[in-house]
Amino acid sequence: MLLRHARSLLFLPASNPRAIAKARTLPCDMVILDLEDAVAKDRKAEALDRALQALGEGFGSRLAAVRINVEGTATHGREMIALKGTAANFVVLPKVEHPKQVKDVFSVTQKPVIAMIESARGVLAANAIAAGEGCAGLFMGNNDLRRDLGLPDNAGRAGLGLAMQTVVLAARAAGIAVFDGVFNRLDDEAGLEAECAEGHALGFDGKTLIHPAQVPVANQVFGPDAQALADARRLIEAATGGAERFEGRMIETMHVEQAKALVARAEAVGE
Repeated sequence: MLLRHARSLLFLPASNPRAIAKARTLPCDMVILDLEDAVAKDRKAEALDRALQALGEGFGSRLAAVRINVEGTATHGREMIALKGTAANFVVLPKVEHPKQVKDVFSVTQKPVIAMIESARGVLAANAIAAGEGCAGLFMGNNDLRRDLGLPDNAGRAGLGLAMQTVVLAARAAGIAVFDGVFNRLDDEAGLEAECAEGHALGFDGKTLIHPAQVPVANQVFGPDAQALADARRLIEAATGGAERFEGRMIETMHVEQAKALVARAEAVGE
């Protein structure tokens, strides 16, 4: 699966073997073994060992990534070195504010890097980060970004709107994937669905998640709609090249390419 086809990207503590085992039964498109926020300081070494073991055992057809600790922390260097040569598809790097941070991790791990944009500096540098060496995608880190921007805890996402669109624009200009931030309320499926729909409308490819129960909602919202997929297949079959009429509207090459991209995504996720 290509990164841009992923709909649901699930963070789980690399120190938790039960969570790792459960992830292999879930319909998520990416498993992210977390060595950072989800792991206590005194369990970092254990978490890395468990992550390496889990990568060796694999996650089936799911993409596998590891979120390492930020540059300057005690375990950052060891984690980078340990991931070189593993089966990890990506390394997730938190708190990125400069393309050199990504380049350094890519150089050591030899793995494409997904950069987390979690601060005002990160948002303003998103273009350079996305276009930099080794960067394969961007994650919104909305919790930290809220704090950095001084947004109230009970505020909606209006205050994040400019930042989110800036990050989407940076990713699209660089031709890389981009994913919406996590939804914190675990017992609010309607809220999750609404936030996924908003993220989809903004142009995000999928959503990062923090609980297995969130996976089906993300898959449904970010996955190809059955009607849209049927329309796309009819359009591809009917198109003969150039501008032409199709079911009451004008289409051209751009629309055919969009339809083919939708079908490719559906095939990648088994729909």
